[in-house]
Amino acid sequence: MKEIRAICRPNRLHALRQALRGIPGCPGVTVLQAKGFSAPALIYNRTLEEDLTDFTEKVMVCIVVTDNMVDTIVDVIMRECRTGRIGDGIVWLVPVEGAFRIQDSSPL
Repeated sequence: MKEIRAICRPNRLHALRQALRGIPGCPGVTVLQAKGFSAPALIYNRTLEEDLTDFTEKVMVCIVVTDNMVDTIVDVIMRECRTGRIGDGIVWLVPVEGAFRIQDSSPL
């Protein structure tokens, strides 16, 4: 199992949610508010104001999935969240030893 974590623009969340709902067996999504900034080396001609206020609103999407669903879900995240501009976000994978539903203690 893996946890897929993605940081993306808040305005891309609706499209991402709709696309994920279209994947059979998608287990659900947790969304957290986040703030961040892009790698300084990627940004040119910054002003002092930008240096002091460069944290932008983002969302973090977390999804725990079986290994066979990872590629499909990562592909959907990349497709739905990409605008082609600096600050689109990042996706990474975290190994999961186990996961259980609280409701009935069943494994995912």
